[in-house]
Amino acid sequence: MSTAHCPVLLIAAPASGQGKTTVACALARLHARQGRKVRVFKCGPDFLDPYWLTLASGAPVHQLDLWMTGEADCRQRLHDAALDADLIIVEGVMGLFDGEPSAADLAQRFNLPVLAVIDAGSMAGTFGALAWGLQHYRDGLRFAGVLANRVASPGHALMLQDSLREPAQWMGAMMRSAAVTLPERHLGLVMDHELGDALQRLDAAADALADTPLGQMTAEALQAWAVTFESDPAAGEKFPADALRGQTIAVARDAAFCFLYAANIDCLQAMGAELVYFSPLADSELPACDALWLPGGYPELHADTLSANHAMKASLINHVQAGKPVWAECGGMMTLFDQLVSTSGAIHAMWGVLPGRVTMQQRLAALGPQQLELAGGVLRGHTFHYSTCATALPVASRTQAAPGRTLRGEGEALYQSGSVRASYFHAWFASCPAATAQLFLKDSDD
Repeated sequence: MSTAHCPVLLIAAPASGQGKTTVACALARLHARQGRKVRVFKCGPDFLDPYWLTLASGAPVHQLDLWMTGEADCRQRLHDAALDADLIIVEGVMGLFDGEPSAADLAQRFNLPVLAVIDAGSMAGTFGALAWGLQHYRDGLRFAGVLANRVASPGHALMLQDSLREPAQWMGAMMRSAAVTLPERHLGLVMDHELGDALQRLDAAADALADTPLGQMTAEALQAWAVTFESDPAAGEKFPADALRGQTIAVARDAAFCFLYAANIDCLQAMGAELVYFSPLADSELPACDALWLPGGYPELHADTLSANHAMKASLINHVQAGKPVWAECGGMMTLFDQLVSTSGAIHAMWGVLPGRVTMQQRLAALGPQQLELAGGVLRGHTFHYSTCATALPVASRTQAAPGRTLRGEGEALYQSGSVRASYFHAWFASCPAATAQLFLKDSDD
């Protein structure tokens, strides 16, 4: 058993869309520019925020979730980060008390100080009531303070500050500014590499935060938020080191296939796999490989390009006809069907590996933590998509709700056709490495 000690701040909010990511990025960028080592984590399943948090901190960003990744994984990652970091930032998910488990659950489990970010653009005295409620709604929550976001003016900021019952909780105000806004679309934030001014936006946010009490805290002052983490290496996840030894897995990675957990990459490599990356948008064929992973992403935004890449389609079909494994998640699965129908009704021919079509919708089709039972064990993960699928393929199995949760309707279908397995389900590989290995091994059974 070993211990590590480091200042930590969990950045939460009363709801989604309050500016948690902007503030987390600003704080990370501000301290990284000052030469400090900053490690950032994202609470809950999220593929998009970590792109921005990685750019801001200059270090890989992993997920923390008491169910999906597990308490032992959370503890070990926090401990390891605390060994050499000057500051750890954890960005919450949704509202502070939303979800099972919630960001508040994570904060209480590890005694993490909580900073509440509140979009105060349309409020005055109610700001104080909301801050008081977030601090005192649950006993035992370690509260670091509150920061007002999207504030109209210095005068408005004074009104907000005066509304607090505990003046020491005031961590400042971020003024409303298009320069620090991180653009969004239907699945969340636009990725940083899609914008030519991503780093400039983060620098602008860091500059704005530098004018607040939060941004002006010294390294010594941050020690007020220090947390001690314990580690028990014997309790850590045991990866079967040779499960994928000698296997080369081709991983789709570009603007259309970008929903990749860093921990999933680590898991495959820990089991001995060699990973090679390719772009279905730009490349004409698969790299030499034994198995293929098509992660989620935005195929609907690049449907014309994907449809026109006939050489890649032929290469992928050859891979399937050779009986080589394919694991396709959400957006990866969408491209395997015959057609993709956009929200405007435009029909795009896809790769035709699986019969049927997927249709984009304006409204969310499914969201939430789920698990998938395979012969090798149970994989934890989640689902989040705006499309629906119509296919004649039989359903090999379905996901189940996470313990303590209830599904609305049926779980996500797992389709199997020859060596192809596909589902809307996003898997957290480390939750069951043995089951994960089966997804990428030829002739493995469900």
